[in-house]
Amino acid sequence: MKLASVFGLRPRISGLLFLILGVIALITILVPNSDDDSSSTTRGPPHNVYSNYGRIKEQAAIDYLDLRFFSLGVNRLKEFPLCGKERENYVPCYNVTENVLADRNCGFAREEERCIVRPPKDYKIPLRWPVGRDIIWTGNVKITKDQFLSSGTMTKRLMLLEENQITFHSEDGLLFDGVKDYAFQIAEMIGLGSDAEFPQAGIRTVLDIGCGFGSFGAHLVSLKVMPICIAEYEATGSQVQLALERGLPAMIGNFFSKQLPYPALSFDMVHCAQCEITWDIKDAMLLLEVDRVLKPGGYFVLTSPTSKAQGNSPDTKKTSISTRVDELSKKICWSLSGQQDETFLWQKTTDSNCYSSRSEASIPLCKDDDSVPYYQPLVPCISGTKSKRWIPIQNRSTANGIKPEEFDEDIQVWRSALKNYWSLLTPLIFSDHPKRPGDEDPVPPFYMIRNAMDMNARYGNLNHALLKQGKSVWVMNVVPVKARNTLPIILDRGFAGVLHDWCEPFPTYPRTYDMLHANELLTHLSSERCSLMDLFLEMDRILRPEGWVVLSDKLGVIEMARTLAARVRWEARVIDLQDGSDQRLLVCQKPFLKK
Repeated sequence: MKLASVFGLRPRISGLLFLILGVIALITILVPNSDDDSSSTTRGPPHNVYSNYGRIKEQAAIDYLDLRFFSLGVNRLKEFPLCGKERENYVPCYNVTENVLADRNCGFAREEERCIVRPPKDYKIPLRWPVGRDIIWTGNVKITKDQFLSSGTMTKRLMLLEENQITFHSEDGLLFDGVKDYAFQIAEMIGLGSDAEFPQAGIRTVLDIGCGFGSFGAHLVSLKVMPICIAEYEATGSQVQLALERGLPAMIGNFFSKQLPYPALSFDMVHCAQCEITWDIKDAMLLLEVDRVLKPGGYFVLTSPTSKAQGNSPDTKKTSISTRVDELSKKICWSLSGQQDETFLWQKTTDSNCYSSRSEASIPLCKDDDSVPYYQPLVPCISGTKSKRWIPIQNRSTANGIKPEEFDEDIQVWRSALKNYWSLLTPLIFSDHPKRPGDEDPVPPFYMIRNAMDMNARYGNLNHALLKQGKSVWVMNVVPVKARNTLPIILDRGFAGVLHDWCEPFPTYPRTYDMLHANELLTHLSSERCSLMDLFLEMDRILRPEGWVVLSDKLGVIEMARTLAARVRWEARVIDLQDGSDQRLLVCQKPFLKK
């Protein structure tokens, strides 16, 4: 293991004593044991249960890092410089070529120069929720008035009130007579009385492919349905950037060649409104990817022009995207449930035996349904049919595979933890009199945070606690790829979530999250071939100015994290929980670095 990669610094060994201690620590770390490498990422907040050997091993790693830290000297740890203007909207893994449609590529060497991505000159703090959902600052996104005027139907969805603001109108011609009519139309095809009945019909999560500017997603949020927008990387006029700036769930993603980072059977509905995907190419693998992430009984909604000429001859029969999808749907056990105007709705079968009775068995069943779908190549087979999670959306269950007492205890822990976190998220924590959890403080307004990212979400119970306390916040629940895969549990609860490897950048634009939270993630990553220095720079990139960071971990790790927080120019305080444990909180706020 390359411990030097943890902080990206080369340790200076001063003295024989330090060398001996370092060698002892390394021997302790490298001796193999039977502990699961992912155990540290799935441990609950108050419970730090170790076998004796496992605890000694972990403590040795921390002690070694502490020795390196003190040998370096705090004075040598300088602040990172600011990046140039060209990196104001920098997205690693996507800004690597001039081709804006390039696939994700994280297999490149990180540049030697590490710097802090600063906001554009005209950047302003987003407006408070819910006003900020419909009005954003033009200086916060990379898009120009000329792009609006030349964007065709996009201009029907929004209006420039002033030079520096964009206002979104959900009723002004998104589709047909407005987004509400469009959602009502979908509900009618399902057989519901109105779109307000989506949750009762088992529709709680929607994957919105190519979501435009997020008007449909904004309407779903008002119905207490969780949409996740995915769209490919765009250098300017990005759908994902605009949706996130509105405070709506979105991330960069496409599945032209790779699977999406979601397990099989993840979403209740997949929605594509003029998303410009040709579904029948590549041996129909794009449609098979939709089928893979769609739950039994779930719906695929496609809105597209009803006719599209194939060929130049006048005698060529006109076919449509929807017609070609319908032909393929019969091979994967979908049924056409409804059609109104240019909108078609298919429902996936709830009977896994349907696949063995198909008349056209040209599309085989996948053999491995349990593989982790972290940007793996698309597969020409049908996934999920043998999964234990083959449960129709109307009969969903929560906490699959978890002992009820463990799940309930974790819920209570996070309800208590959130009360402490929320009281800390005020400017008072950076005063000369730092508070401790439990102190009486003015409660910050619920709309000061629109969204949060839980970087090691486990079961998603921080998300659950926010909802129970009436906070108007959505959470991107991230499950590390080398941890226990609890993402199916999170998605089954109707929460937003995704798999991610924190040794790589997250697929989003700069300044898109209001709060970052991580419980024991740093301890886990210290045993990986990851650089915590690069992790903190990435956290700073995706955090908006004046946003918050809450880290919970062991004392030694938190002290070193505080040093890295200083290098990215965050204001930070270490909070002692005073519960007799070595757990500490590091609460930080990112400054607004104005030019």
